[in-house]
Amino acid sequence: MNVITNWFRLLLGNPQLVILVFTLVLGLCAVLWVGNMVAPILASVIIAYLLDGLANPLRRLRIPRFVGIVVVYLGFLALLAFIVFAIVPILSQQATQLVSQIPGMLAELRDVLMRLPHRYPEFISESQVNQIAGAIGYEAMTLGRGMVTASVSSVFGVITLGIYLVLMPLLVFFMLKDKDRLIAWVIGFLPRDHRLLAHVWTDVHRQLGNYVRGKIIEILVVWVATYFTFAVFGLDFAVLLSFLVGVSVLIPYVGAIAVTIPVAIVAYVQWGIGPDFAYLMLAYLAVQVLDGNVLVPLLFSEVVNMHPIAIIAAVLVFGGLWGFWGIFFAIPLGILIQSVLHAWPRREQIVDETS
Repeated sequence: MNVITNWFRLLLGNPQLVILVFTLVLGLCAVLWVGNMVAPILASVIIAYLLDGLANPLRRLRIPRFVGIVVVYLGFLALLAFIVFAIVPILSQQATQLVSQIPGMLAELRDVLMRLPHRYPEFISESQVNQIAGAIGYEAMTLGRGMVTASVSSVFGVITLGIYLVLMPLLVFFMLKDKDRLIAWVIGFLPRDHRLLAHVWTDVHRQLGNYVRGKIIEILVVWVATYFTFAVFGLDFAVLLSFLVGVSVLIPYVGAIAVTIPVAIVAYVQWGIGPDFAYLMLAYLAVQVLDGNVLVPLLFSEVVNMHPIAIIAAVLVFGGLWGFWGIFFAIPLGILIQSVLHAWPRREQIVDETS
C-alpha cells in the first residue's frame, strides 16, 4: 500500500502531470456529457483541422494565408456538394433496393443451408441447420422492424442533416479564418508552464494529421478501385458495395473481413457458385491485397507506430464503449493514449523533477 501511496504522491507533486491529467479528464467529461449537443462543433473542428493541413502546402508557396484558406474552403464546398447531390442519392437508392431484397436473399441462403445435411451429413446435421435457419428468420424480422422504425424517424434525420449542412460549413470557415485567435483563447486557460501537455499535443498532431489525411486518400483509392472492379463484372449495387469497402479501411483487420460478407452474398445471389462469382472474388481479393501490402505501407510507413495488438484492442475497447463512433475514432484515440504513455515521465524522472 505504501508503494501506491508514494507513487501517487510523486505524481501529484509533478505539476506537469497534474496539468496533463486534468486536461484529459476535462476533455473526456465534456465529450461524454455534452457530446451530442455540440456534435456539429466537434465535427467542424475535425474538418477544419484537416483542411488547415491541406492549406499548409499553399503557404509554403508564399500564397497569403487567407487566399489559401479560401481556395481550400471552396474545394471543400465543391466536394461536399458533389457528395450530397451526386453520391448520396445513388447510395440511398441502392441501399433501399438492397434492403428490400434482403428477405429474399435470406430465404435463398436458408434453402442453401437446408441442402447441406443431405450433401455433407458427416459435417452438419439437420438440427444445426434448423437452429441457423431460425436465427436467420429472427434477423429478418428484426430487420423489418428496423426498417419501419427508420422510415418513421427519417423525417427528423433529414431535418437534422439540413441543419448540419448549413451550420457546419459556416463553423468550418470561421475556425479556419480565426484559427490563431481560437488557439490563443484556449491556451489562455492553461498554466503558463505546460511543457508536457505541449509535447503530447505535438506528437499527436504529427501522427494524427498524417494518419487522417492518409486514411482519406486510402478510402478514395480503395473505393474507386473497387467500384471499377465491380462495374467491370457487372455486380449489382456496385456503388454502395464499393463505398462500404472503402469505408471499411477505417477499421483495421476487422473491416475487410466484415464487408466481404455482403459482397459475397450479393455476388452469390446474382450468379450463384460459378466462374463469374470466382473471378469477382479473386479480383476483390487482389484489391484487398494491394491495399494492405502496397498502399498502406506507402501512406503510413512513417505515421502510426502502433502494434497490431494495440490497434485491435483500441477497436474492441472504444467500439464497446461508444459503438460505431468508438470504432471510427479508435485509431486516433489509440494515438492519443500512446502519445500520453510515451510522454509520461518514468519514476526516475519524477524524482529528479520534484527533488
